[in-house]
Amino acid sequence: MSNRVVCREASHAGSWYTASGPQLNAQLEGWLSQVQSTKRPARAIIAPHAGYTYCGSCAAHAYKQVDPSITRRIFILGPSHRVPLSRCALSSVDIYRTPLYDLRIDQKIYGELWKTGMFERMSLQTDEDEHSIEMHLPYTAKAMESHKDEFTIIPVLVGALSESKEQEFGKLFSKYLADPSNLFVVSSDFCHWGQRFRYSYYDESQGEIYRSIEHLDKMGMSIIEQLDPVSFSNYLKKYHNTICGRHPIGVLLNAITELQKNGMNMSFSFLNYAQSSQCRNWQDSSVSYAAGALTVH
Repeated sequence: MSNRVVCREASHAGSWYTASGPQLNAQLEGWLSQVQSTKRPARAIIAPHAGYTYCGSCAAHAYKQVDPSITRRIFILGPSHRVPLSRCALSSVDIYRTPLYDLRIDQKIYGELWKTGMFERMSLQTDEDEHSIEMHLPYTAKAMESHKDEFTIIPVLVGALSESKEQEFGKLFSKYLADPSNLFVVSSDFCHWGQRFRYSYYDESQGEIYRSIEHLDKMGMSIIEQLDPVSFSNYLKKYHNTICGRHPIGVLLNAITELQKNGMNMSFSFLNYAQSSQCRNWQDSSVSYAAGALTVH
């Protein structure tokens, strides 16, 4: 058996963000320098996964809450955009490349997760086609650069889970979330509005379309802040808001609920909200972004 190290290339570098390490470093530094760290140390963050020109400055609000001096393992939960998946899947590689430096997958934790029988394996093709995890890698590398040889990542591709599966995975991940040396990164954009997304909910009482979108998103965000997975599911059923990371968010909320049962005290706050553009008519389209952090008290 060969011990060849298998790498996932930074397949979206050069398109969704710059492939130049020094340039990328300067960009990330610029965005992070404009943000306060008020929720440090974060135990989990929710941050967007669009091209950095759209959401880089929003994501900085979440990554600024990461404390690299205590973080040793980073779980990255991203939704599957390209392949139908009813469970969660783990990567088949050892290393995730970024223009800054390479990130190592934690094979020990992967081993523990495999043993549960709850996971599938994603092919390298699926892994490299998907952007929901990759868009968090440069930011993770940047946030952790002062301790870059001292941490590992645990990428998890999250499928279209039923509510009961979200509960099961939430329970499974709750023991990892309980550990202060672990950080959970939950990858999600918020409302995708417009004809190309086949979603055009509009509440005229809010004024312009973009205000209605913001109102809808903020309703969902405040439910997430209440840390109630059932209310979040009900909100999605009622409004069908196109929050692409709803299943990773559902898993996180269920993990939190599990820990709250055991008396752990936590709070989640959103720190930033942005839209790719302001929709004013039916031909427009936009994607919303939100960044927030979970702290344990």
